[in-house]
Amino acid sequence: MSDDEREEKELDLTSPEVVTKYKSAAEIVNKALQLVLSECKPKAKIVDLCEKGDAFIKEQTGNMYKNVKKKIERGVAFPTCISVNNTVCHFSPLASDETVVEEGDILKIDMGCHIDGFIAVVGHTHVLHNGPVTGRAADVIAAANTAAEVALRLVRPGKKNSDVTEAIQKVAAAYDCKIVEGVLSHQMKQFVIDGNKVVLSVSNPDTRVDEAEFEENEVYSIDIVTSTGDGKPKLLDEKQTTIYKRAVDKSYNLKMKASRFIFSEISQKFPIMPFTARDLEEKRARLGLVECVNHELLQPYPVLHEKPGDLVAHIKFTVLLMPNGSDRVTSHALQELQPTKSTENEPEIKAWLALPTKTKKKGGGKKKKGKKGDKVEEASQAEPMEG
Repeated sequence: MSDDEREEKELDLTSPEVVTKYKSAAEIVNKALQLVLSECKPKAKIVDLCEKGDAFIKEQTGNMYKNVKKKIERGVAFPTCISVNNTVCHFSPLASDETVVEEGDILKIDMGCHIDGFIAVVGHTHVLHNGPVTGRAADVIAAANTAAEVALRLVRPGKKNSDVTEAIQKVAAAYDCKIVEGVLSHQMKQFVIDGNKVVLSVSNPDTRVDEAEFEENEVYSIDIVTSTGDGKPKLLDEKQTTIYKRAVDKSYNLKMKASRFIFSEISQKFPIMPFTARDLEEKRARLGLVECVNHELLQPYPVLHEKPGDLVAHIKFTVLLMPNGSDRVTSHALQELQPTKSTENEPEIKAWLALPTKTKKKGGGKKKKGKKGDKVEEASQAEPMEG
């Protein structure tokens, strides 16, 4: 097979090398999440925490594939975000921002890593205090976690995206919470963080997507966000937006020098993956970014908010649909949760949670150890993955 033919063939999980790259990216992003969590202490500046996450991913990926002939792109696939309490997502402030985390805050940490364009993303929720999480905070996190566990079991060959959308809403309702609207779970491919096959968080007349069936050898980023509020987040301030992705299919002759300068820098440094404005020359960034966004050269990732007092939880994971079943490669153990609600009297949810994530092999294979993570303890969490 010539190099050109190899380029043409879409690389997927049928290639062991691709699986290795996904798993290496996952291992790095899981460790980056662990590092950021260990630094989350009252009065820590959010920008410092985000910087530490990104720096770790850059350093770890930089140490890989150093001596290969053909340069392999690797690094941050989604900048580290820490969204607090009723802030839903994408909060990754600029260096000048003084926002800190406080005792009792609900922190949602979101980040991504790629090796050669094979992407692993993770999202996790942590309450900044010692001891078990109780009350509505426990409900909203348990809702996100249980919905994620159900999604893991329904994102499998033969099932449809609409099956997952319906199921996660039923799980959230059992905890008297809402799934947040407008959150999409995407298929991921090499260098594509937001593929065409998507799972809606909430189906309503305004947001329709094509029905799609999951297939073997696909990779998905499953993104679950739950809220104690109405689940209809708002953009309060466009100035809070700092994460963008270049829209590769759009072109426009920018008028302002600052915009041309910034767009040229973006095209060189971040041609494909989402990036943070922190990594640009900040003085000219804000001005230039506005024109780029107005003409759709950049896709913004806005910072969205529920109402003050609402609590929001986020669980995101990467799953490889392998021939022998679903392999969730990114996760982190949750704190002990003591929710006020339970799925005990929900036979449908219990049946979903009882589904295996791995398909049984025929014949006498090796005896499996106790199947990790196949059964979910009520209101606890799936065990952390083994890297």
